[in-house]
Amino acid sequence: MSFPKSRNLQPFAAKSVDSVTYGRVVSFGTMARNSRRLRASERRAQLIDIGRSAFAEQGYEGTSVEEIAKRAKVSKPIVYEHFGGKEGLYAVIVDREMSYVERRIIEAISSGSPRERVERASLAFLNYVRDHPDGFAVLSQDSPLTSSPGTMSSLLNDMADRVGDVFVLALQDAGYDTKAAPIYANALIGMITFVGKWWTEHREPQVEEVAKYISALAWMGLRHLPQRPSLKHI
Repeated sequence: MSFPKSRNLQPFAAKSVDSVTYGRVVSFGTMARNSRRLRASERRAQLIDIGRSAFAEQGYEGTSVEEIAKRAKVSKPIVYEHFGGKEGLYAVIVDREMSYVERRIIEAISSGSPRERVERASLAFLNYVRDHPDGFAVLSQDSPLTSSPGTMSSLLNDMADRVGDVFVLALQDAGYDTKAAPIYANALIGMITFVGKWWTEHREPQVEEVAKYISALAWMGLRHLPQRPSLKHI
């Protein structure tokens, strides 16, 4: 199974690394106690963390370079130096979030039985929703960058393609028509995603419990797939 190359959403996004940083913001007080300026990589990580939180809370339009600089306790030129502006920072954040969640899903479906892969994919996405709410909030927003593929819809398309490959193999083994694989894959991804959005509003039950229900519904349906589905009332 081939993996997609890392995105380059904007010129400044090319500087991003593969991993998503969380909880690495270095406060102004820490800077003062350490009596040193942050290295470029540390400052960049700080601005990414702060930008992620700001975009999650206020959206792209509601967030300004001035707001980000204020939270980081730096001047606006520092933000421009690292990212070229708000658009560049946003592009890096989206690129990193998408790469992170894609890797988690790919790992979840890379081995195991079809049922195990369904369960792992459901739990992997729900764990992301729970553990990285700011990142999920950013991805859930409509992308303001007209040239950027970094939206939730493009992420879901990529995920559906990955899961579709699993369905192709499973359907082949069962002697079924593999042309239906994209339909089943998108149905499963859509179900997981919308349940994830619902969970962010309720925060209960625990994601492991939610994943069990999703997996049970999906697996019972997949387990009894007819070779030639039909509509009984048409």
